[in-house]
Amino acid sequence: MSKAATSVFVFSLYMFVLGLVLLIVPNMLLRIFAIPDTSEVWIRVVGMLVLILGAYYFQAARNELVEFFKVCVLGRFSVLIFLTAFVLLGFAPATLILFGVIDAAAASWTALALRSDVV
Repeated sequence: MSKAATSVFVFSLYMFVLGLVLLIVPNMLLRIFAIPDTSEVWIRVVGMLVLILGAYYFQAARNELVEFFKVCVLGRFSVLIFLTAFVLLGFAPATLILFGVIDAAAASWTALALRSDVV
């Protein structure tokens, strides 16, 4: 497995865990980030989507889909931009930016790995 594929594989594991937590015990995670508990279905819908995206990342890593690796770097950096905007607009608490930082760090790992794999 290439370095880029390894980085995407590890990120897929993070996505699986996050997706499952959002599906099964979403309020536990919300409390950690100082977000009020909810009984709305939407948080579980997000968990389902994260879990499905995790499966895409997993399969992309297993199959060395380099074009996917390249595009997911941009997508994962955009998470930090969007979450920061949500905080600045008063839509979300600042603690939510941590998810964006995790995504940006993982995106940086993949970007650096893509460069390393070319050499």
